[in-house]
Amino acid sequence: MTGDYLTSWRDGVAKEAVHGFVARVTDPATSDFLPAEDRVAVFDNDGTLWCEKPMPIQLDFILRRFLVQAEEDPELRDRQPWKAAYTHDYGWLGDAMTKHYTGDDSDLKLLLDAHQQAFGGMSVDEYARQVHEFLDTAAHPTMKRSYRDCVFLPMVELLRFLESHGFATYIASGGDRDFMRPAAGPLYGIPPDRVIGSSFGLRYVEDARGGAVMYKASVDFFDDGPEKPVRIWSRIGRRPVLAGGNANGDVPMLHFAGGPARPALRLLVLHDDADREFAYVAGAEQALDRARDQGWTVVSMKDDWDTVFG
Repeated sequence: MTGDYLTSWRDGVAKEAVHGFVARVTDPATSDFLPAEDRVAVFDNDGTLWCEKPMPIQLDFILRRFLVQAEEDPELRDRQPWKAAYTHDYGWLGDAMTKHYTGDDSDLKLLLDAHQQAFGGMSVDEYARQVHEFLDTAAHPTMKRSYRDCVFLPMVELLRFLESHGFATYIASGGDRDFMRPAAGPLYGIPPDRVIGSSFGLRYVEDARGGAVMYKASVDFFDDGPEKPVRIWSRIGRRPVLAGGNANGDVPMLHFAGGPARPALRLLVLHDDADREFAYVAGAEQALDRARDQGWTVVSMKDDWDTVFG
């Protein structure tokens, strides 16, 4: 196939699965052919498009806000998650998400409640400004590289490859939609209107300068697990035919791809490269079982990618 784009992908089952699927759905002579308007691809973000260990990058952004609050209010220093921020306990924050993927949301609830206190009353414009500043200046705590350099190059190549064959690409993540929007264009080439994610409540405040959209101290919805297909459908109005994820929370989205009448490609990124990134399966056990049982395509970082980071 011309215009491969997948130059960082090694020859193997995963690359062949991508090539074969795209060839079938773009060839009018095949029974799997799909018109361009039906070529929809959705991808999780944390752990699928960029690194999520020792904690998701957005949690580092939030942690810094918690740290400021803990420095201003000593009473917060013994309460989670401010305690984790104040003591730089990345493990607690990362484990909170791993526990969520195994069905325990006790720590996640603490994070969501604290997030509401940290950003409630802030305008969406100020929030986006802080996200840009964070991504411009912050670095990964263990790999010592800019967060902008923690994007998986093979996945960006995959986005371009799909788009070159008429696919519309979307992010569908459990992460905060408004955190990802400022990053999606520069990092992935995905415009903000194609970012689907968790959302906090919003309200409009009128003023002499055109008004402002402000955050409420409340969660609108958490876009993970069975919520992902709901949000995908509500935003796109179409069932995707290609989905990529890496964790248990992505299983419903992967299963939703294609449906009963259309072809589908389901990609599961496996973090098995301790030398170039991280090696772990915690929080992905159910997804790996489903991949084995239902023939989903597992993408091994160690075996399928020549290069991890761009």
